[in-house]
Amino acid sequence: MATKTLHELSETMRKIDFCTLFTRTEGGALAGRPMSNNGDVEYEGDSYFFTYEEARTVSDIERDENVAMSFRGNEGLLGKPPIFITIEGKAEAIREKAQFEAHYTKDLDRWFEQGTDTPGLVLLKVHASRIHYWDGEEEGELTV
Repeated sequence: MATKTLHELSETMRKIDFCTLFTRTEGGALAGRPMSNNGDVEYEGDSYFFTYEEARTVSDIERDENVAMSFRGNEGLLGKPPIFITIEGKAEAIREKAQFEAHYTKDLDRWFEQGTDTPGLVLLKVHASRIHYWDGEEEGELTV
């Protein structure tokens, strides 16, 4: 039974910079790659990530919008186990500069030197449908 709320999970996810985003390749295999949420987690079921147009992630999503994400939090106090969060959802590739501006942070300049004017920049939006978490001996599932 889920005891954590979506807001509580959002606060936890804000502290986890990287997740693994899984897509389905053209051949049907699962492909995972690390993605930074950059602290952009006012989480109500949507996650945003920047990438390049030529990344296989984009073509995978345009062929099959079903994706999964996996987050792992840091160890808690007094040896408490870390939290694990998995999310299933649907993804889309966004190419609108106004959306780039809404989700871009200066920390991304490390990968995208021209900011939101970087040629080939794409914003990925993942809308969650199901969230499962394990936090020590507690586990739960939410639908969004």
